[in-house]
Amino acid sequence: MLRFINDLPKVELHLHIEGSLEPELMFELAKRNHVDIPFNSPDEVKAAYQFTNLQSFLDIYYQGANVLITEEDFFDLTWAYLLRCQKDNVIHTEIFFDPQTHTGRGIAFETIIKGITKALTKAREELGISSQLIMCFLRHLSEEQAIETLKQALPYKKDIIGVGLDSSEDGHPPEKFARVFDMAKQEGFLAVAHAGEEGPAQNIIDAINMLHVQRIDHGVRCVEDPELVKNLIENRMPLTVCPLSNTKLKVFKEMKDHNVVSLLKQGLCVTINSDDPAYFGGYMTDNFVAVAEALPTTKEDLAQFTLNAIEASFISDTEKKRMTKQVLDFVANYA
Repeated sequence: MLRFINDLPKVELHLHIEGSLEPELMFELAKRNHVDIPFNSPDEVKAAYQFTNLQSFLDIYYQGANVLITEEDFFDLTWAYLLRCQKDNVIHTEIFFDPQTHTGRGIAFETIIKGITKALTKAREELGISSQLIMCFLRHLSEEQAIETLKQALPYKKDIIGVGLDSSEDGHPPEKFARVFDMAKQEGFLAVAHAGEEGPAQNIIDAINMLHVQRIDHGVRCVEDPELVKNLIENRMPLTVCPLSNTKLKVFKEMKDHNVVSLLKQGLCVTINSDDPAYFGGYMTDNFVAVAEALPTTKEDLAQFTLNAIEASFISDTEKKRMTKQVLDFVANYA
């Protein structure tokens, strides 16, 4: 099973690039940019990753992002993640980035986007990994700040497929951002949003009805509303689930309590993703292994997570068909 998981082609739809900042790279960039961080070693950083909830993670996440200053920093961050994708057989990835985390510190939008896209282009050419980029609004900040961020993104529309909504869900419901999502849609951006992780099932309903999203990020609390679950199944609304993240942030006490396999078997379009892998203890293969070890799954179930991710991805139908065939051929040959 471990070999099957490792070799299985994977598609990641829920990855915060800032959340892939490994402690070793954090220290390297801090030294390069003469930035003080409140840790003395990478091990000390890792020891601090004992989170009690989403906010306790976000506090340290934003602190870590302070080391990202130059275009080269954003390139190095993204390239390190893409090399990990190659190792984990990730054939396509759709990456979130949080411009407000950086522009709020005086980093130019252009610096961020150029560093990230340079790495994505290199991965396409040298590693054969395709990608899309999704710009997220930080929900703990104001609607006005989100609108300003959208304006900053417009010159780079060719590089950004969609907009998303992340950061602390509690106290920041979807309706707060309905106007900016409408504006983004008018500019041709697709839309996704975090909902139903620390917030209730109603946030999922509101993200669909008010923000008109194509995907729900997390969404595991949909089970609180049976009618919603029924609608998600009927409409094939994808949920980008992050198992290790959910257990690390206490959404579920242990992996054996997670509902990702149960949702899959009910017929929901659920996918497996790594969220903020440097902080939550694992990239794509790690998440698949954690699920397979804790919950009753077959090889077909695990392959279905990838097939769902291909279906839910923002790529052309031609590419979807090609990737679907790649996964089905892999499973057939493995058998």
